[in-house]
This record gives sequence, structure tokens and C-alpha cells, in this order.
Amino acid sequence: MRIAIGSDPNATEFKKALIPLIKELGHECDDFGSEDPVYANVAIDVAEDVAAGKHDRGILICGTGIGVCIAANKVKGAYAAPVNNIYQAQRAQLSNNANIITMGAQVTGIELGKCFVEAYLGVNYEESARSAPKVARIVEYEKGC
Repeated sequence: MRIAIGSDPNATEFKKALIPLIKELGHECDDFGSEDPVYANVAIDVAEDVAAGKHDRGILICGTGIGVCIAANKVKGAYAAPVNNIYQAQRAQLSNNANIITMGAQVTGIELGKCFVEAYLGVNYEESARSAPKVARIVEYEKGC
């Protein structure tokens, strides 16, 4: 898979620690940077790229993971989920078909963040899952907007 990753300046070291892991897991990884203090800019860039299909999935990091999540979800076709534990990281993809996960560098340790990334990238959406009609409704609503 091709993975897009970006962060705000406060999460630069966190992001840099994830990139080698993503590559070790066999994925391509493109760094969208972490220089812009306005986290919404990198979040929108990653989300637009993922929504356009240029990358399969995205990973965004800011202080809490909340701001980049809100910004990314403003992009049509981007479905970002904040993750705070391994189960959420898996279910973001398995149940919700989230094409982006977000994390908080100030609330998540780097080693735990690596576990989240591994869990998220290690699974694929199950179109036959119980959640499929729920995900379909979200996509249907978005198309009408």
C-alpha cells in the first residue's frame, strides 16, 4: 500500500519514528511534512491525496489527534478516525473503512503509536461486515452533499 503521513511541528519526532516501521511492514510511505504550524494544512493535503486515490491510506499526527481528524474529515472522500487503542486502530479499517487514522503525540507514546499503525495497516475493510450498511449510509449521504 501507499501511505501518506503528515503532522504538525510538535509531532515531528513521532512521525519520523513511524516512517521506518511503515516501510518495514512492506508499504511505501510519503512524508507530507510537519513544518506548517497550522495543522489543518497538512491534514487537508493528506486527506485530498488519499481521497483522490493517490495514496491508499493516511496517517496524521498532532498534539491530540483531534484537530487533524476534524480537518481531514472536511475533505470529501476522506474518512479519518482518531485512534487511542489497538482495537480502535483495527476497527477503524475493519468496521468503518477509515482511509486515515489520526493520533496525538502528546497523549500517545511512540511505541504505542507504532502498535496502532501496525494494527491499522494489518487489516482490510470487510464489505460483508455488520457495519457495511452503516458505512454505505455515510458514503451515500456524502454523495448528496
